[in-house]
Amino acid sequence: MKKAALTTAILAVMASGSAAAATVYKDDASELKIGGRAEARFNISDNNESVDNSTFKDESRARLNIVGKTQINEDFYGFGKYEAQFDTDAKITNRYVFAGIGTNIGDFSYGKQDTAQVMLTDITDVMATFGGDAADIVVGNEDKLTNNFLYAGEFGGFDIQANYLANDEKDTDSYGAAAMYSFDFGLALGLGYVAQANGNDDNSQINFAAEYSIADFTLGGFYALGSVADQDVNAFEVSAVYKLDKWTFAAVYNYQDVENVDDATVDNAAIEAVYKFNGNLRTYAGYKFEQVEGEDDQIQAGIRYDF
Repeated sequence: MKKAALTTAILAVMASGSAAAATVYKDDASELKIGGRAEARFNISDNNESVDNSTFKDESRARLNIVGKTQINEDFYGFGKYEAQFDTDAKITNRYVFAGIGTNIGDFSYGKQDTAQVMLTDITDVMATFGGDAADIVVGNEDKLTNNFLYAGEFGGFDIQANYLANDEKDTDSYGAAAMYSFDFGLALGLGYVAQANGNDDNSQINFAAEYSIADFTLGGFYALGSVADQDVNAFEVSAVYKLDKWTFAAVYNYQDVENVDDATVDNAAIEAVYKFNGNLRTYAGYKFEQVEGEDDQIQAGIRYDF
């Protein structure tokens, strides 16, 4: 992949969620961007109700991210990202903390970052409110994991990633690889594999993903089969997104079942509408239909300002 194109792609991924990020420093070799969001949102569900709490729950948050890159020479550069989330109860969560080097054969990084499988799970994780509930059978499939060594490269339409998780807990290390090929007529196909140590056992999952876009409509599908503690697990997610002027309408369905468990562990559908005023401001509302016993439907809505 050409150096300039790869650098641009890395910065776009690292600054995702901050379309309005500002360049605060730039010279011939280095660039630094700062961005984030302020997001006032709430959730209404019987899941929130208790002796002391009502069905209404505030889930407002803010994020701040800092992204930088520096060119070492024609074939070599460095990059890094830090992103924090601030909740209204003063809790601070470090979402991303990683740095790495970029070369003509791909990018190598270490820190708290997404695993290789996230480029597949993102196909159906498309909502601002809900979704993405079924894809993670093993922990090594999740996003934003610490102690994560990641390789990412692009070769003639193939996006290839591989990662190794050196977990702090003994005998729980994980490794995985994923590949996606994008055709020029709107179709993308992906395949991934994750293996994770679990004491004397090995947990694993295989992922299949597909996405098709035509005009303003995008359809996504994700299927995973795996084994956890010698029990088979099946999961799938489907998503549909339609854009109409400043509106975006989305619908998803998530399902996961475990061998020898009578009821599904995940079974829900959700719909959502987003209205984007401009590149900085949007508002949204979604409704989640729960099918798992003991879980209740949810309403979530909010307004988000990107800076």
